[in-house]
Amino acid sequence: MLKTQHLFWKYLLLAALMAMPVFGHLNTLPIRIWDESRLAINAYEMLRNGNYLVTHYKGEPDMWSTKPPLMIWLQVLSMKALGVNELAIRLPSALAAFFTCLALLLFSQRYLKDFWFGFIAVFILITSPGYVSIHGIRTGDYDALLTLFTTLSGLFFFRWSERPQARWLYLSALTLALAVLTKSIAGILFLPAMLTWLLLRRKLTFLLKSRHFYGSLALFILLTGSYYLLREMANPGYLAAVRENELGGRYLNVVEDHRGDFWYYLRNFWDFRMNYWILLVPAGLFTGLYAKEKRLTHLAQFSGLMALFFLLIISAGQTKLKWYDLPLYPFMALLAAIFVHYWFRYFRQLDWAQQTLRKNVMPFLFLLLLGFSPYMHIFQKTYLPRETTAENENLYALSNFLRGALRGEHKLNGQHLLYTDYKAHLLFYLNILHERGVEIDFKAPKDLKAGDIVSATQNHDKKYVEEHYDYKLLHQKGALKTYKIYGVKE
Repeated sequence: MLKTQHLFWKYLLLAALMAMPVFGHLNTLPIRIWDESRLAINAYEMLRNGNYLVTHYKGEPDMWSTKPPLMIWLQVLSMKALGVNELAIRLPSALAAFFTCLALLLFSQRYLKDFWFGFIAVFILITSPGYVSIHGIRTGDYDALLTLFTTLSGLFFFRWSERPQARWLYLSALTLALAVLTKSIAGILFLPAMLTWLLLRRKLTFLLKSRHFYGSLALFILLTGSYYLLREMANPGYLAAVRENELGGRYLNVVEDHRGDFWYYLRNFWDFRMNYWILLVPAGLFTGLYAKEKRLTHLAQFSGLMALFFLLIISAGQTKLKWYDLPLYPFMALLAAIFVHYWFRYFRQLDWAQQTLRKNVMPFLFLLLLGFSPYMHIFQKTYLPRETTAENENLYALSNFLRGALRGEHKLNGQHLLYTDYKAHLLFYLNILHERGVEIDFKAPKDLKAGDIVSATQNHDKKYVEEHYDYKLLHQKGALKTYKIYGVKE
């Protein structure tokens, strides 16, 4: 009974630590421009048109965002349960992070037979700023779900390599297929590391002779191939768009000026993405390689290969985006955990502490001192989410204005918006307003006429209005201005 209660409190402590970084205040910031807003529109239109095979954007098949729709399906389910709002768009990412943490914990308990190793790995993961971030687990993008499935696929594959049971191979193939159905080619970027691991363990021939390998391969091809073929049949030209966008375009060429040198991701880890823990990753690898326990050595070798190969692949790509590194974090957390757990166990085994203290608090004091600063940073970041720059405040000023209308803070019926750039993040809120019967839409600056009431945040739009029209300024808040147009200037 006492052992069960003790285990319960350990789980409760970990759940409490995870709550704010993973689930806290997910709906505070407005929908982010680019990927999150694009997925939000895809999910909203799928919810309304009932077409679960072809994603749509503004009523047309989406041939710009060509990823398979697994994440979008989950967002549709979430909106059916919670309504059309930010929380529904972001909850699948948060749940993916939760299950990624659970996977690390269960793996540690069942493979290493050690709860505290899993506790430490999860703690490192949820205090890594690059993982707990916008375009990470805090927004409705592809990457948190991708990371869940690549992590599961890797851990299942590793378990098979340690103890070749067919179920691990099939589970690895299944989750690998789900990773591809989340973010296409990104789902298989760990395969070179897995192949290298088989060569090192001298199990490649064994795998190729196993009928279960071909059964799992067939499962993977069936799940992934079925979607792509069905989508092409329903939406001719889709495979050509996939080939252009994902199988060469982004990797071989710089897309939309997202450039960086080979060391881009390593610098990001050091500067802000994993700055609290990055030095412990190579320390953990070194510690694991020389550990007495074979299981720990194998885990260090495998996690090191997974991290190294994935990092090399994304670093060699021409298009650089900081969130491309997200699938690395669970394996880097495992490596760092090896080092931290070594010292945790060392402090637990100190003879003088066990003899002089009623309860040996040294290992837990060690974890507290090590983890206090990174956890408080993440807690503050997620408890009080805010725009990080004045530029972002300007970018989302119109989003917040529309959200205010949804909350009943002001009325927008019959008004217009000026926004001449990419506007998916605004369309999400306009769709909700239209459903509530509010007549509001975008208008080009040159098309304004006497009597129009129009709101703008972009400097070039505001400058055009003020230079070309007689107007009255009705409202101003930050970058946002609302004008009443009296006519064209003489």
